[in-house]
Amino acid sequence: MREVVFAKFALGVALAALAGSAVAENAPGVSDTEIKIGQTVPYTGPVTAFSALAKGELAYFKMINEQGGINGRKLNLISLDDGYTPPRAVEQTRRLIEQEKVAFIFGTVGTAVNAAIQKYLNINKIPQLFIATGGSRFGLYQEFPWSIGGVQATFRGEARLYARYIVKEKPNAKIAVLYQNDDYGRDYVLGLKDFFGAKYPDLVREAVYEVTDTTVDSQIVTLQATGADVLLVVATPKFAAQAIRKVYDIGWKPMFFLNSTAIWVNTVIEPAGVEKAIGILSSAYIKDPGDLAWTDDPGMKEWRAFMAKYAPEADTRDQNYVNAVNSAATMVQVLKQAGNDLSRENIMRQAANLRDLELPMLLPGIKVNTSPTDHYPIEDMQMMRWDGKQWVRFGSILSTRE
Repeated sequence: MREVVFAKFALGVALAALAGSAVAENAPGVSDTEIKIGQTVPYTGPVTAFSALAKGELAYFKMINEQGGINGRKLNLISLDDGYTPPRAVEQTRRLIEQEKVAFIFGTVGTAVNAAIQKYLNINKIPQLFIATGGSRFGLYQEFPWSIGGVQATFRGEARLYARYIVKEKPNAKIAVLYQNDDYGRDYVLGLKDFFGAKYPDLVREAVYEVTDTTVDSQIVTLQATGADVLLVVATPKFAAQAIRKVYDIGWKPMFFLNSTAIWVNTVIEPAGVEKAIGILSSAYIKDPGDLAWTDDPGMKEWRAFMAKYAPEADTRDQNYVNAVNSAATMVQVLKQAGNDLSRENIMRQAANLRDLELPMLLPGIKVNTSPTDHYPIEDMQMMRWDGKQWVRFGSILSTRE
């Protein structure tokens, strides 16, 4: 009888061990009371305007923590300065993983910066989630299975959208493109090449700038001299404002497209001169706080109430805060889906299994969707035009996949 009891006991121990081995351990940085999350952001350097993204995310997580956190765990976002330089971002990210012991990386800002840390994170099977870039490489799930793109359309897809519009409205166009000389800018060029194919060298003239440049005035003058009647500016806020001002001042009147990450009224349009931007085209996937069409919208009212309580010092015209809330809310949804299995494997699994997630500040009809074979959360946009007072949307929601 004792042998039978012992055998049952041994079998129970073996089964328990087997069951335990089937469930991955929670990620580093996860305790019964906390989830540590890491990111790097340009609090200094040439694009400090984008630090608003982190400020908005920190504010949103503060709200979630005051509401009790996620399954009783508070969200601790450790946000470090990288100065918008890839080497600094690598150094700071390694610190976050190896010293701070964060569970995963979320919301790091910039294409070149995220590209610099992507291989390190993927080799070590650390989720790189909902980063602040539309770089197409972050959705390459086969090559980088631990990366998920930003809660925004890809830059490459956005460029294809503009190319389709150009061909429809100005079929014999001569196109000029000014872009930042890094992965961010080059992604837009790839989108144009996707669309125009072998015709690209004959149709498009390029000029580049470095983030360390003082101005882009000479590049604008050079592009005007090509005889182009369409201009696409792919820039960060400082250089976008300079480009708008210079195009106006030299009397150039091309069909003017401005990329969607440089449309902010407070950091781009106003510094350039609101009247100098009239007629500029761009695209949107989020609700613009400056658009009077959303005055009575429940989602906008909810966002404004959040901003008033948790970021009262912020400029509510700055759409970076809209993007911040969308990204943070998506991250919260992933952690809710993960439940109490907060292993890196399950966090990544849930990030790649979002189904028709509606966010209050996305345009109607645009939803967040991911799958194990689709790491691009947003793939739709709507065209818009600056009328001198606000961005005015027109047309239907369009896919950027084509």
